[in-house]
Amino acid sequence: MIRESFLLGGELPVRRLGYGTAQLAGPGYWGPRGDARDAVAVLRRAVERGVTLIDTADNYGPSIAEELVAEALHPYPRGLLIATKGGVVRTSDSAWYADGRPERLREMCEASLRRLRLGTIDLYQLHRLDPGVPMAEQLGALDELRAEGKIRHVGLDTVTAEQLQAALELTSVVSVQNRYNLLDRSSEPLLELCEARGIAFLPWFPLGNGSLTADPVCAEIAAAHGATPGQIALAWLLHRSPVLCPPPGTGTLAHLDENLDAAAVRLSDAEVSLLSSPRV
Repeated sequence: MIRESFLLGGELPVRRLGYGTAQLAGPGYWGPRGDARDAVAVLRRAVERGVTLIDTADNYGPSIAEELVAEALHPYPRGLLIATKGGVVRTSDSAWYADGRPERLREMCEASLRRLRLGTIDLYQLHRLDPGVPMAEQLGALDELRAEGKIRHVGLDTVTAEQLQAALELTSVVSVQNRYNLLDRSSEPLLELCEARGIAFLPWFPLGNGSLTADPVCAEIAAAHGATPGQIALAWLLHRSPVLCPPPGTGTLAHLDENLDAAAVRLSDAEVSLLSSPRV
């Protein structure tokens, strides 16, 4: 039996299948994507369908995704957790760099608070560790923001198991985000550490940026369930580990509904084993 919810930080219950907002921006997560009314409709439908974790970032757009979240959902319903990220600066659709200087992290966090119309960000994630700034300084800046009540919990994005272990020696971390899906399990050691420590793992590209829809094993099992390959790939994540909380993104209502319907798919042990087996 799979768990439908996860207790983030041991106190904030969220449904494990969330919604990611990157696809609400244009190609390369840069500029607008079509009519903003479509994005607003998708966000509202996600909440209507029971999503309680919205995952966004200040550099999706930049700023566009956060602004759309506030436009669509503020005032936020009780129990809805808005997670965002900071620490990455975008200068074009293909150029970005990490900036973990404490003063910049503070500026980014305070700008996100304004755009999201929040007094406190429940989950603020360091989008990338800046190799030019000591980890202790970057996490120390987030600790200061947490002490001031501007953020409630800290998460990390794109880290190794060793980096997470080092971070845990400096502060509390309640979530990580790494690329992880049926065909890319290079972050398996990180997932094992998250399981041992009760840390949420929010896999990005949970559908392999679309590549999983062509996986023959997914297609075979999907046919048996009357489902789509993408739904099987998401269902596998929910079966794989109770700490995996995938937030698939989309800009269309039809794809949103398809993704969220994956929560109802129940895979047998044999199907999970077949999906988990290495591809030749």
